[in-house]
Amino acid sequence: MRGSLAHVRPLSPPFVLSVNTASVAHTSIYFARLREDGTLLPKPSPSRKPTTSLFLLLAAASSGDHRSPRRKRKSESSARRRKEMVSASSSSVVNVYPLANYTFGTKEPKMEKDTSVADRLARMKVNYMKEGMRTSVEAIMLVQEHNHPHVLLLQIGNTFCKLPGGRLKPGENEIDGLKRKLCSKLGVNSPSFPPNWQVGECVGVWWRPNFDNVMYPYCPPHITKPKECKKLFIVHLTEREYFAIPRKLKLRAVPLFEIYDNVQRFGPVISTIPLQLSRFQFNMVSS
Repeated sequence: MRGSLAHVRPLSPPFVLSVNTASVAHTSIYFARLREDGTLLPKPSPSRKPTTSLFLLLAAASSGDHRSPRRKRKSESSARRRKEMVSASSSSVVNVYPLANYTFGTKEPKMEKDTSVADRLARMKVNYMKEGMRTSVEAIMLVQEHNHPHVLLLQIGNTFCKLPGGRLKPGENEIDGLKRKLCSKLGVNSPSFPPNWQVGECVGVWWRPNFDNVMYPYCPPHITKPKECKKLFIVHLTEREYFAIPRKLKLRAVPLFEIYDNVQRFGPVISTIPLQLSRFQFNMVSS
């Protein structure tokens, strides 16, 4: 055996503490089990740390990338996160074009199904018994005047305003249903003016617990069968659009400052639109 044992002192039999003095630069202390004849067993081989395989190193070298695979994966993960952040920031930008860019015409009036709020709630109750909870979608479309965003609202009579949209058919996709409703409410019945509704993300969800006018931006915990779920989507308008408004209706551009917190005039859903849009960045495009 190489070297000599120095200061061997028995610990708890049959173990001894052995110091290898053969190599001064690499002195190691280890436990060894004594054989019956008093000699030491060979020194156990130290545990090897996991190393990068030769195959991976050769592959990295041949590709011209001399980084270790671990560092390369970390770099790729960081690049992917930066790409996701750029994509999220770009999706939060809304281009808002001047109101003067758009053309407004008229078309045949649509018959209103309800003549009063009571009739509407009664019809909702009948449909609930047939189809279950009512699901509706509405569009938030923005234009700008005096460098300030305005929301397009349909006005019925002299006082009541609502967002364009309506009830979905059973099993209908939300995006497809909203496009169908926008074509019905504001689309032009001409192949020369094909609609180009660019439906963006959902910015608000409202719940109607009972057959009344009260809606909440959450479903109360004691309500197991809400009567309606309404979702608001932002719809990105292109630089040029043609709208056809049914007669007996008006399409108004209402500024955000007039809508905000004006529950008495616009109701709880529309009056919170400025708050729901506050996370977006408005790009006021002048043309």
